[in-house]
Amino acid sequence: MINIHLLISGRVQGVWFRASTKQKAEQLGLKGWIRNTNNGCVEAVFQGNENQVTEMIKWCHYGPPHAKVEKVNVTKKKPEYLFKDFIIKH
Repeated sequence: MINIHLLISGRVQGVWFRASTKQKAEQLGLKGWIRNTNNGCVEAVFQGNENQVTEMIKWCHYGPPHAKVEKVNVTKKKPEYLFKDFIIKH
């Protein structure tokens, strides 16, 4: 089980990035959360096995069709606790 924190910048708000990411994370069997930040980025935490998380990171470099991802900062962290599902934080 690995835990990855992402900070995604570019045109990622108002383009269904959070909803699309939630759908993709659930397809991959990942747990965690995603939210918009005050500075126009999207922040997410993904928890799962290495293959699942790697696929999700690749997807986040492109996102949904109307997104324009400019940068993805990835930080590997030790899981503080196990998430039960994948949610959109508001």
